[in-house]
Amino acid sequence: MIKPIIAIVIMTLAIPTSASNTDSWLISLNSFSDSRDEGKKLMNLSYGLNSLETKNEKEHTLLVGVHGGNSQGYEWVYPLKTMDTENILSYFFRWDDSRCAEPSAIILAKQLQELVKETPSIKKIIIIGHSYGGLLASWFAENWTSSLPIDIHAIASPLAGIKILNDVCDYKPPKLIEKNISFFQWRTQQKLDGAFKDLEFNPQVITLKGSQVYVLPNLYKGNRLGHNWSISFVADQLK
Repeated sequence: MIKPIIAIVIMTLAIPTSASNTDSWLISLNSFSDSRDEGKKLMNLSYGLNSLETKNEKEHTLLVGVHGGNSQGYEWVYPLKTMDTENILSYFFRWDDSRCAEPSAIILAKQLQELVKETPSIKKIIIIGHSYGGLLASWFAENWTSSLPIDIHAIASPLAGIKILNDVCDYKPPKLIEKNISFFQWRTQQKLDGAFKDLEFNPQVITLKGSQVYVLPNLYKGNRLGHNWSISFVADQLK
C-alpha cells in the first residue's frame, strides 16, 4: 500500500551502500504457514539490498523484490519462493517507504553494480516492484547505464503519480526506456484494488512507449485479485 509521505522526505537516507547477506534465509520461509509471521522476517531486514540465499555458482539471473509502502511483507513470501530457482539469485530491497523513492533507487543502483562485479556469472537482472515500490523500480527505465539487461516489473503501481508524490517528491512518470531495459506494467482492476478504488482516476495508467501492459483478471485462486494478491499472480506468470 501507499502511505502518506511527510515533508522531510527530501532528507538523505541513511541506508547501507553494500548488500547484506542472510545466507540460506529464503529456503526457511514457509509459504504454507502463517505468512504474516513470515512476512515480518522480511520487513525486519536492514535497509538495503538483502541476500535471501547462499550463492551456488549456477545463478545467471539476479532477482530483486522491492516492497511498497507500509508493507507487512506477507504478500512477498509466496512470490519469492515461487520465482526462485537454482539459476536465480534472490534478493529483497528494504527501504524507507515513508520518504521519496528516488534516493533509495539511486542506492539500489549502486548496490546492484557492486553485486554484479562480485558475481560475474550474473547476466541479467529482474526487478519486481510492487505498489510504491514500482515507482522506485521505474526509475531504472531512464537511469540504468550498465550494459547488463534489466527486466522491470511494476505491479499495482501508481506510475502516473498522485498529488502528494508529485508535489513533495517532484515525481514524474518515466517517459522513455533506455536500451537493455524491458518494462512490464501489471495493472490491477481499479474497482477491485483497495489502494486505488476510491480515486477519481486510475494512477496505474501511463503511456510508456515500448513497455508491455497486462491487466490482471478479477480472480486469483478463487480470491478477489486486489492489491496484495497481484504479486502472487505475476509470480505464477513469470514462473
